[in-house]
Amino acid sequence: MTLNVQFYTIFMMFCSGIALGSLFDVLRVLSGKLRLPRWTIPLVDILFWIVATILVFRALVHSNDGQLRVFVFLGIGIGICFYFALLSVWVIRLTLVLVRVAVALYRFLRRTVELLIVKPLIGLYKLCVLILGFLAAVAIFLYKIVLQLLYPVWRLLLWMIRPLRRWLALPAWLTRLGSRMVKLYRKLFSKN
Repeated sequence: MTLNVQFYTIFMMFCSGIALGSLFDVLRVLSGKLRLPRWTIPLVDILFWIVATILVFRALVHSNDGQLRVFVFLGIGIGICFYFALLSVWVIRLTLVLVRVAVALYRFLRRTVELLIVKPLIGLYKLCVLILGFLAAVAIFLYKIVLQLLYPVWRLLLWMIRPLRRWLALPAWLTRLGSRMVKLYRKLFSKN
């Protein structure tokens, strides 16, 4: 391994250490802001270490074909120390600002959807209910008027049909049978 490759590997591991520190801070801030349940913390830690392993391995393969030397760990350690000494405060602040912006954007979009879609739909529904209620009231009113107007015609029609009632009436034996069945039903199914 040439000296150039070694310096490039140390630089890549230094950058990987900075990336690991920033990823750690971002996950710490997000887990605090999102108020994740305590049982998810081990899952987040496992996810962090999987991503960290993939990141470091990818950088190591890119820089020196995956050869693992002592200076690889030294570069990662120096990068993490550099990050926590100088950059950690800035990354945490930036993450908090981005979280606030995301929350504000979510609230804005939710309020916009509420004002432009939900409220008009609710208003349209209330207007339809009002119009249908008004139309139902008008229909009932007109029905009562028509019923009052047709009452004399109905009485006249009943008077004219009275002679036909003899032929349309039920036979007496069928009426008696029906009344007996009703009495039997009441006797069998009464609550006494």
